[in-house]
Amino acid sequence: MTNHHNHPFHLVDYSPWPLTGAIGTLTLVTGMMKWFHNFNMSLLMLGYMITLLTMYQWWRDICREGTLQGKHTLLVSKGLRWGMILFIISEIFFFISFFWAFFHSSLSPNIEIGAIWPPTNIMTFNPFQIPLLNTIILITSGVTVTWAHHALMENNYSQTFQGLLLTIILGIYFTILQAYEYMEASFTIADSIYGSTFFMATGFHGLHVIIGTLFLTVCFIRHLNNHFSSNHHFGFEAAAWYWHFVDVVWLFLYISIYWWGN
Repeated sequence: MTNHHNHPFHLVDYSPWPLTGAIGTLTLVTGMMKWFHNFNMSLLMLGYMITLLTMYQWWRDICREGTLQGKHTLLVSKGLRWGMILFIISEIFFFISFFWAFFHSSLSPNIEIGAIWPPTNIMTFNPFQIPLLNTIILITSGVTVTWAHHALMENNYSQTFQGLLLTIILGIYFTILQAYEYMEASFTIADSIYGSTFFMATGFHGLHVIIGTLFLTVCFIRHLNNHFSSNHHFGFEAAAWYWHFVDVVWLFLYISIYWWGN
């Protein structure tokens, strides 16, 4: 029996990971509700464990298919590119909903919040302190990931290594600073529409930074294992696109919420 096909498409093998991923997500959301109401995190932690293990094993299988088994042909790569483009477009609309809520509330503030923006008794952040530093960090990380990409296209192993490592470090640094900012905040997500829109928009962006950092870390490990070549590295390219998207969203967040909305 032969494994050769007379078509360039990838007909995926049976996989348990969509099922375990669904179970993990269900456990995670149920555990979150249990945590909110009963202050018990046991089910939440179980959900995280199932989800993270599923992510690891699913990603491992895709890396094997694309690198060792040669199943990511030019046509399959084209499909993956369109999939990533459409995914990023869906993420853009996800963030548009938060910006819509913010501008709807700030341009015409209700009488319940004092008809002013920011609402009465909300002590906002100084946009020229941690938010500005985080902006510089993300812009710099956009430069380093582009450097890594161009080095990879020129088969420069060491510069790709350096650029990727710097980007990951900057992503972790951004997350640490945002966590510190949240701890220092004088308001919470429950403090009027300002708190809700601020923490939803910046919190989801922070989550995207964590996901992007994980994405780049996987690419870094794959680079160490020589999975990428100068003309076959879509896994890295997708991570770089995602990271640039996260950068641009932050610029809009900084200008509108931290600076203009202040």
